[in-house]
Amino acid sequence: MEWVFKAAAPGPDDMTLINAMAMRELGADEVYTFAILLCDNEVDRDFERFDDQTLEELAGLFLGAPGIFDHCWSAKGQTARLYRTEVMKAPGELTADGRPYRYLKGWAYMMRTEENAPLIAEIDGGIKREVSVGCAVEHVTCSICGRDLWDCPHEKGQIYDGKICHGVLTGAQDAYEWSFVAVPAQRQAGVVKSKRYGGQEPPQEDSKSLQQAKARLELEKIRYGGN
Repeated sequence: MEWVFKAAAPGPDDMTLINAMAMRELGADEVYTFAILLCDNEVDRDFERFDDQTLEELAGLFLGAPGIFDHCWSAKGQTARLYRTEVMKAPGELTADGRPYRYLKGWAYMMRTEENAPLIAEIDGGIKREVSVGCAVEHVTCSICGRDLWDCPHEKGQIYDGKICHGVLTGAQDAYEWSFVAVPAQRQAGVVKSKRYGGQEPPQEDSKSLQQAKARLELEKIRYGGN
């Protein structure tokens, strides 16, 4: 479930986070920003889902991750980068199996260059909107018995006592990239602009996510010896 949310022009807080990643001071008129539903806790087309804790872990790992195309790991395909992430709640919304719905939202930026103009136009026009994430997790457990999915008698996609068997992805280890794709594994993932996925967020949530992003950036500077 990946969707792209159209974002407003970057504000001062956005530019602070973006410039923490840039090699020089960028102006708001030089960048194009948009928000993305990266992944969620709903069962996807592969009969797998992230648990809530894993979404929280991925939020930290995806900060700074590049946006590419079709999971093709080539520097030529790098076009955008995540400068902010947050796990969001959708009050009153439930997953298909009755759990509170959660999703990982990311804010991305790209340069307003002549080469990127066609992609920006396709995002604005709703043509490029589905995305998919590339990441690694520690365990895939069976939703029916809780054992390792590859060491239990249940099969993904089959119904047992009225419940569909699926793999629960836990223990985020790494987040490589996110890609524009034609058909994402997760049905909702991508560039989003609706209230559910990317509309007006409550000010307190917005402030919280900015604080978290700034804290993560400070941690990255300490970890990698930046200024």
